Amino acid sequence: MQNKRLEDQVKFIVEIDRLKRIFRQNVVIGTTEQENDAEHSWHMAVMAILLSEYASEEINILRVLKMILIHDLVEIHAGDTFCYDEKGNIDKFEREQKSANQLFYLLPSDQAEEIMDLWHEFEAMHTPESQFAASLDRLQPLLLNYNTNGHTWKKPGVTSEKVLKRNSVLENPVPQLWELAKEIIEDSINKGYLKK
Repeated sequence: MQNKRLEDQVKFIVEIDRLKRIFRQNVVIGTTEQENDAEHSWHMAVMAILLSEYASEEINILRVLKMILIHDLVEIHAGDTFCYDEKGNIDKFEREQKSANQLFYLLPSDQAEEIMDLWHEFEAMHTPESQFAASLDRLQPLLLNYNTNGHTWKKPGVTSEKVLKRNSVLENPVPQLWELAKEIIEDSINKGYLKK
């Protein structure tokens, strides 16, 4: 290939196809098949478009979509860490940072830096866009669990208190969605999907 920039971009595009093989703990609604990271990112991107009107602050939706589409790419090399796995979460950031360095720098440096910055912004949750994106990252599996009779919530150690705490990040950036999340959690307890 004559164009080094294009060659690097294509290498990255080919490499991130592996996201389709990173499986999450949730199952796809109506099936027993585990959701993969690419499906999760797509689902969140559609949610962002539809639910952006509930953001408590004005947000740049393109920035949100970029964060959503790249936030789990680091799992290509680091693997998926179950959000309620206390031991696995101890070194999660270090494993994911190593993966980000390995993966993002396949790109031309300007694009690599942009994606790295977006990933760090998502992880830090300090901007309205990253808070909104992180809220959707909590709400999406909540919706899947509710609609699969609490599939993932039946794993050892998952309680309504932990689910409520994890989803509490919705409270300020998307208060209406936080109210919805609390209703879903309460109904899940009542239906026996989630232990008190």
